[in-house]
Amino acid sequence: MTSPAAPDAPPAAALAPDIERHLQHLQVERRLAERSLVLYREALARLQAFAEKQPVDLRRAQVFHVRRWAAQLHAGGLAPRSIALVLSAWRGFYRWLGRDGLVDLNPVEGVRAPKAAVPLPKALSVDQAVTLAEAPEAEDDPALAARDHCVVELLYGCGLRVGELVGLDVVAGSDAGGWIDAQDAMAHVFGKGSKRRSVPVGGPALQALAAWLSARPGLARSGEPALFVNQRGTRLTAAQVRGRLKRRALQAGLPTHVHPHMLRHSFASHLLQSSGDLRAVQELLGHANIRTTQVYTKLDFQHLAKVYDAAHPRAKKKP
Repeated sequence: MTSPAAPDAPPAAALAPDIERHLQHLQVERRLAERSLVLYREALARLQAFAEKQPVDLRRAQVFHVRRWAAQLHAGGLAPRSIALVLSAWRGFYRWLGRDGLVDLNPVEGVRAPKAAVPLPKALSVDQAVTLAEAPEAEDDPALAARDHCVVELLYGCGLRVGELVGLDVVAGSDAGGWIDAQDAMAHVFGKGSKRRSVPVGGPALQALAAWLSARPGLARSGEPALFVNQRGTRLTAAQVRGRLKRRALQAGLPTHVHPHMLRHSFASHLLQSSGDLRAVQELLGHANIRTTQVYTKLDFQHLAKVYDAAHPRAKKKP
């Protein structure tokens, strides 16, 4: 048995007076943007179409009506996030009617959209990450080439956020920045929620750092505390890191758009595959809740499933 498809929204000119007045309230008093008004109009048009098909007066709709309509939206192929937006518009409409005493209850309160699937973070394979880190330098300026190489080594080798990377200073002592202690092979960063954490720095990253520090005086302005600087000699920005990383990935021949957080995901995924120590990965990433880190166990399972599908004689090969 197939579920009934969600009805199409009626034309804008046929909207009920209550809905038109509410949209006017949103436009004049709430000053919603034009795009938001369009989305509200579409959502409330859907509500009216459901009520007319039931049929039920909009002011007499009950919770079971709204639950049924939300289920029909889902059966009709509307994504969970889109259903959540529709329900939010309906909830606001009935809340507005309730303030004027036109309804006794808000039938949308307590009705929730289906849970949206949490998208898995995209990570490079080990070979792709190594290719990116060891790619021959195509940059004409040796100083910029050394800087970009060091940036990649720290993002992938330490799992830093891009904000933590650009916040690094040459020496310790800043209240807001971080620094790298090459002697102890540790990076001390200032992360989310104003929390400091320390992560180990591997040999390749330390070598890249030494090369960059040798080249840095040719770019940095006098007195500039930032470890990484741009061509103007001032602190490198997150946007500049994204641009340079994208350029380097294209030059390395990688088939996907690479951004700084992808290297952090790759760091976590590869570390978990090798160690299986979820708590250690949590600490290295600076996650306050281990549930945030658990997404990488799904990435690891995906990797194992691909290996099985490709190698086992009894695996179900996809055509």
